[in-house]
Amino acid sequence: MTAVVTDQLPEAVRLALRWDPNRLAADVRALSDQLWRNQRAYGSDGAMPEVTLDWKVLSLRSPGGDPGRTDPGGAGMVGFADTPLLDRCPTIAEVLRAIPAPLRSARLMALGPATRVHTHRDSKCGLPWGRLRLHVPVITHERALTVLDGREWYWEPGQLWYGDFNRLHHVRNEGSTTRIHLVIDSLVTPALVALFPEEFRRSLPYAEVVFAREPMPLQEWEMPAMCRRFTLPAAFADWAEEDEHAGEPDLPAEITTAGDRLVLAISGGQRLALVHLGNAEFRLEGWSDERSLRLDPNGTTVLRIRIGRTVREWQR
Repeated sequence: MTAVVTDQLPEAVRLALRWDPNRLAADVRALSDQLWRNQRAYGSDGAMPEVTLDWKVLSLRSPGGDPGRTDPGGAGMVGFADTPLLDRCPTIAEVLRAIPAPLRSARLMALGPATRVHTHRDSKCGLPWGRLRLHVPVITHERALTVLDGREWYWEPGQLWYGDFNRLHHVRNEGSTTRIHLVIDSLVTPALVALFPEEFRRSLPYAEVVFAREPMPLQEWEMPAMCRRFTLPAAFADWAEEDEHAGEPDLPAEITTAGDRLVLAISGGQRLALVHLGNAEFRLEGWSDERSLRLDPNGTTVLRIRIGRTVREWQR
């Protein structure tokens, strides 16, 4: 795995927002009639098989607002939206409104008693990729632990926490009751970073952070000139470590229109809507500025993958 500068920062910190844990717990109780679904991971080609652990999810925000999506989502054709369940959770809705950054998924995640999730990394999750995974413990106890880089953390209920989940980590519940966290995925903005402790911010190399840029409109008449066919690097079409694709041939790809937006269509059936960032540069719908395309008027397509200041670029 590629080393990143932020590996030298603390693996977890408490952020400067807090809510009444009793009100949060009341929101969870209001959903007691709902069927919690098995946790499901996400790959670049879609959702992966459900896990068999006692690790359940209720989705409050998901791709297209689909309550059946328990995965964190990824690049695709639809953006993230609230699910109908959020209407029944006024305090959690208040939490989400308070996060000063574009939100992706928001899930209630329940880890059953005597359950341990395997050690893993959350790929491309962290400040150098422009995507954060934040936690607000709702119902918990001191034997429900998050373990990052071998260090055990008990996170108090009602508090907003940041963890660097690109590092090796696992969660485990050694108690006799279920642990429930609100897990929020967001993009990164200066206002969100301002919630981090001062000591963390003093040590943070801001040049290594991929900050979210505001989407910019496009006129419908501008789009036809941006449509084109080209070949796409295999690394750009997948979310595994990029060097795994060294030497692989390019894939046929095409920029087309779908209604009022541009779409990247990749050989094999993958379709990714494009979000304009200005100057004919686009990120992928549902993703951060980690991956972008610039559609030059001379027909050249510039593709970029970023990890902090490190940029891998192709021209086609």
